[in-house]
Amino acid sequence: MASKHGRDKALDWELLSKDKDKKVKVRPSEKGSPSSRVGAVGLKNEPGNYDASRIADAYSLGETVPDAASEKELGNEFFKQKKFNEAIDCYSRSIAFSPTAVAYANRAMSYLKIKRFREAEDDCTEALNLDDRYIKAYSRRATARKELGKLKESLEDAEFALRLEPVNQEVKKQYADVKALYGKEILKKASSGLRTSSQAPVQGGKVENGLRGSSVSKGSKKMLKPDVVQELQEENNGEVPKKNSTNIEEIKTNNSRVRSNTAVKKNSEDITKASMRPDGNNKQALTASVQELASRASSRAMDEAARNISPPTTAYQFEVSWRGFSGDCTLQYRLLKVTPPSSLSKIFKNALTAPLLVDIVKCVGTFFREDRDLAVKYLENLATVPRFDMLIMCLSSSDKADMIKLWNEVFCSEATPIESAGILDRLRVKYCLKR
Repeated sequence: MASKHGRDKALDWELLSKDKDKKVKVRPSEKGSPSSRVGAVGLKNEPGNYDASRIADAYSLGETVPDAASEKELGNEFFKQKKFNEAIDCYSRSIAFSPTAVAYANRAMSYLKIKRFREAEDDCTEALNLDDRYIKAYSRRATARKELGKLKESLEDAEFALRLEPVNQEVKKQYADVKALYGKEILKKASSGLRTSSQAPVQGGKVENGLRGSSVSKGSKKMLKPDVVQELQEENNGEVPKKNSTNIEEIKTNNSRVRSNTAVKKNSEDITKASMRPDGNNKQALTASVQELASRASSRAMDEAARNISPPTTAYQFEVSWRGFSGDCTLQYRLLKVTPPSSLSKIFKNALTAPLLVDIVKCVGTFFREDRDLAVKYLENLATVPRFDMLIMCLSSSDKADMIKLWNEVFCSEATPIESAGILDRLRVKYCLKR
């Protein structure tokens, strides 16, 4: 009797469990339509608008409970239907549940579609803060910055994306397009500068016999002529009275200014004439002038950057600064000096490349004798960056030969103190460098 009662009770419990499972299952009509799923738990379609009690009620009633993944997928469905505002709302809710680089980059793409380029740029930056090797975020930020007129920054993003994935044809095309636009902008500015300089008049009146016809200063109404100066020198035994010495110096200064202005005007006229010639020489002359202006602008930009070096916080920031200082070990040393060695693992994560590793080690070798402590700390902390062992294995034979030579002749030379030599010997093994 007892066993029969037990079996009936077990059967009732099994039926109750099956009935509960049926309630929790999502109805087929709710799966297919994104619009039927929006607000399934009584939420308004606005980012960040959540009601915990309604979510709990929806869960008890067996309705679909939203989370970061489901909201992102729902946003993807809306994006496919070209409902970009609805997609933005879904991605915003996904980010509110759990911020991810993908959700930020997807929302950025939706912003691009409705031409909200500033928001797209900001979202891509947030995505890269979470994953600094996310190629789509670099590519989409390059697009946003191009539309905002930030062509230099756009080119940097496209170039970095191409370095991460050199075989990506879409990124290749984007890089080529932005590079062409940036080149046109530089050419336009250079041409405008040349036209302005060629049209600029020489101030101060007409130039006659190498002297201006206007007065030199408030204190002298007439300028001394060369023959008058000679007479004064003869009368004063080769010396000019002190009263007029200022005028003579001003004559010399103004003569040099006149010659300088005449030379500038002549060069500008030559460039203008060259640009009007029917043959192909005008293009060569203009190209040379543009290259010279670009070189000067690059020098000024490098000087300005040298005064404002700030510690990088991501691999992207570090590599952009490093490449900007390419060929100048002094500026690269200053970049290393403002970057704490202990932060290298956090900055690079898994984004350090073998060529950059070799460049940093070579730069460390240039200041090893002057700042040995910093050099040793850099070599130690580089070895703690993720995937370091893999990078060492991927070094080319020539790079490895350079590293061995650097270790033998600089880091472990006879002039290296004993306390540093012991650390560097251990690091030699870590860097897989034979004696």
